[in-house]
Amino acid sequence: MEQSLEPRILLLLLAAIGGITLPHVGHLPWSLSVFFFALLFWRCLAVWRPRYLPQGTVVLLPTLLAVALLYSQHPGVWGRDAGTAVFVVALGLKLMELNRQRDVYLVSYLAFIVAASQVLYQQTMATAAYTLLGCCALLAVLVAVNSGQPQTRPALRTAATMLLQALPLAVVIFVLFPRMQAPAWLQLNNDKPALSGLGETLEPGSINRLAMSPQLAFRVKFKGEPPPRNQLYWRGPVFSFTDGEVWTIKPNDYVLHYQDRLKFSGQAYQYTLLMEPQSRNWVYALDMPARFDASLQRNGNYQLTSPGKPEQAAEYALTSYPHYNTGYITKTEYRQNLQLPGAPSARIVGLVQQLHGFEGKPELFIQQVLAYFRDQQFSYSLQPPLMPDNPIETFLFEVRRGFCNHYATVFVYLMRVADIPARVVGGYQGGEFNSVGRFLEIRQANAHAWAEVWLQGQGWVRVDPTTAIMPDRVEQDINVDRQVQTGALSLAATDTQQRDNAFGFKQLEQLWHSLDYHWQRRIVSYGGASQSGLLSRFGIGSLMESLFWLLASIGLAMLLLAGFLLRSRRQPEDSALVLYRQFCRKMAKAGVLIRVGEGAQDFAVRARAQKPEHAELIDEITRLFIRLRYQREISGHDLKQMGKRIRIL
Repeated sequence: MEQSLEPRILLLLLAAIGGITLPHVGHLPWSLSVFFFALLFWRCLAVWRPRYLPQGTVVLLPTLLAVALLYSQHPGVWGRDAGTAVFVVALGLKLMELNRQRDVYLVSYLAFIVAASQVLYQQTMATAAYTLLGCCALLAVLVAVNSGQPQTRPALRTAATMLLQALPLAVVIFVLFPRMQAPAWLQLNNDKPALSGLGETLEPGSINRLAMSPQLAFRVKFKGEPPPRNQLYWRGPVFSFTDGEVWTIKPNDYVLHYQDRLKFSGQAYQYTLLMEPQSRNWVYALDMPARFDASLQRNGNYQLTSPGKPEQAAEYALTSYPHYNTGYITKTEYRQNLQLPGAPSARIVGLVQQLHGFEGKPELFIQQVLAYFRDQQFSYSLQPPLMPDNPIETFLFEVRRGFCNHYATVFVYLMRVADIPARVVGGYQGGEFNSVGRFLEIRQANAHAWAEVWLQGQGWVRVDPTTAIMPDRVEQDINVDRQVQTGALSLAATDTQQRDNAFGFKQLEQLWHSLDYHWQRRIVSYGGASQSGLLSRFGIGSLMESLFWLLASIGLAMLLLAGFLLRSRRQPEDSALVLYRQFCRKMAKAGVLIRVGEGAQDFAVRARAQKPEHAELIDEITRLFIRLRYQREISGHDLKQMGKRIRIL
């Protein structure tokens, strides 16, 4: 019959399960979370009051409740969220039957699965460390149960040692195990995570909602010095169609074959772009990308897209030129970027005429509009009033307060009224420079919208109307934390203030972000392309070679481990026996040989008879040997005395 579980080991197991399941509270419906932790609390009470555990058919009641909750929240078991919910609920129910050693095994295995499922939601360093600690506690429980010693600290030390011993083998498998794309039918994750980012429409509130989010959008590491801040425009979707309130995208993929060839000038910037998981497969390159990964595609609006899954982090190598000329535009593009939702009002026409939009050069009209924004008491605000009716006219003549997409859309509208092709470009501007890791961090709060106008001989030219009323918006970085707290535009500290804080909290925060950046690049984003590039440096170019080195590395690791285990099992030689053998060799040289099976006392009697002149030393050496050989603890003093008398002999 199996022994009952020790309370200390049981509490360690329950604590580990609670800690492992805690991060899933944000992923599971609240009813399932409450149900699981109620069962966990119930089982904790039963550690001291075993009679509290349900018996017989009573166990069926929480089981039926669990099935009802699962069905109401997830009608099926297909997908990440549904599968995680099933395992968490099954783990909670199994706690009600946790009585014997074999129950510990099943509960621990379920807990390992629940711990591993956390990686499906987050792949940060903190998540990995937290999950590893939980697995170490579970492993300690298994060590304590199998050793028969209910001591938690020794079990935790043994579990930590086992994990450290397994680390080299895990690294080998991680590096060499082939990375292959799973077939579509095997991809069970149909759950679309709620990820923030720019949308496919531009409407009032779409940018300022992102301005309140500190969530990371992507990171960029330049080869050399980065461009000036006022050139850090990260190109995203282009909005060319409007109904007067909402602006939408026209991909224009069919005009790719008719577009003019891009011409670049000035300095080229090479960089690595690490995209965070997002809701769309858009890649935000520095405007304008000239060279990019073969896996990326550029549409008719010069926006890069990826065929991969956007909810996964991805890394790309790109080269961009801030100075470029897109050349002529097609008739279709010309017509699309002059589109208006209807005839402009008399006030709008009057303003365009006042600013010489109908008779002057386009460049002059652009400067006149920017000067109008600058001189007519327009202001920048992330929380302007709602403008449901005639938003463009209301903004121009009444409110005169808004954020980047207000100014960009109004500017484009005025350009089109003046018969100048124009469109709105969404993306990000700026980025916080991490001085520790030497890379830029672009967050959702850096979301921005600007305008493009087409000028003869220059192609599409970027114009940012926001700079007319808030030039510091592109010259300085955003203080994301303060902006989220205050709900108003907040610019970062000056370079002098940043240097004063070089050894404060900010540097520690940047150090953590730098470690996370390398974690995402080297570990999370380690896929087939990264593996091929790494292995090719060592002359491993094929799948068979990779498998060969994988098996060879595992075999070598197992041999080393076996040698270590065999060596650790070898018992240290008895110091007293070593000295006694020296005594026997000396007596053999004197003509007295010890016989097979002869005890120490019998040999001493015979040796005294043959060598009476050494009788006293023989007796003393034999007495010390017997005492050292058979007493519980070896005395260092007795060993020294025995060695000294053997040398005198």
